[in-house]
Amino acid sequence: MKLKIDKVTKTFGVHHALDELSLDVDECSTLAVVGPSGSGKSTLLRLLAGLECPDRGSISVNDQQLVFEEDFLRSYRRTVGTVFQAFNLFPHLTALENIILPLHQVHGLSREEAHQRGLEFLERFDLKGHAFKKPAELSGGQCQRVAIVRAVAIRSSFLLLDEPTSALDPLMTSEVLDLILELKQEGKHIVLISHHLTFVKKIADWIAYIEDGKVLELAKTAAFFASPSHPQTKQYLAKVLKY
Repeated sequence: MKLKIDKVTKTFGVHHALDELSLDVDECSTLAVVGPSGSGKSTLLRLLAGLECPDRGSISVNDQQLVFEEDFLRSYRRTVGTVFQAFNLFPHLTALENIILPLHQVHGLSREEAHQRGLEFLERFDLKGHAFKKPAELSGGQCQRVAIVRAVAIRSSFLLLDEPTSALDPLMTSEVLDLILELKQEGKHIVLISHHLTFVKKIADWIAYIEDGKVLELAKTAAFFASPSHPQTKQYLAKVLKY
């Protein structure tokens, strides 16, 4: 995965969520984005997903520059699997139906093709036994795993994961992180926001540290943890890894 972001600014009213943020990674399998709350991480992911438009600057993914016009974005969004903190499953649909819906309505598969692919992916990730359960009948970890499977089932070019375990207890968190690691090992490209730095250290190739809407540090994972160069990164790691 190649990702190039050049001086991107995004404001909401008087608030600068991103302030001339720049980032350039090449041949990256998994990029982790870390930093304090309110630093602009989620806004960055929404831009990469084509769900927000920057005020200024440019974004290129795998050598394709994003054009922030609806016709382009509608097509681009079909290639990106996005999972947010909330599961965003339709409560009145079963797990299988939640996966079938975008395959049929957005990606043009027949109901039969979408049904078959949905079952295949649920089985592949040990969720077939929950195919006909609605979200209220599933645990939080199971719901989030279904949401991730839905994002993978569209055969997305890469995944954007925004704190996918933030609302989960430790056991459910472990289930979801195991699935993400499995996807990484299968070669899926991932951009991940997470406060689980132990997991980040295990899965990421590159890490970007963001604060106040800017990338203050971008480094390969080993160097990021062993010898961070920016004072704010050092301070952040010292606090987060204290206990």
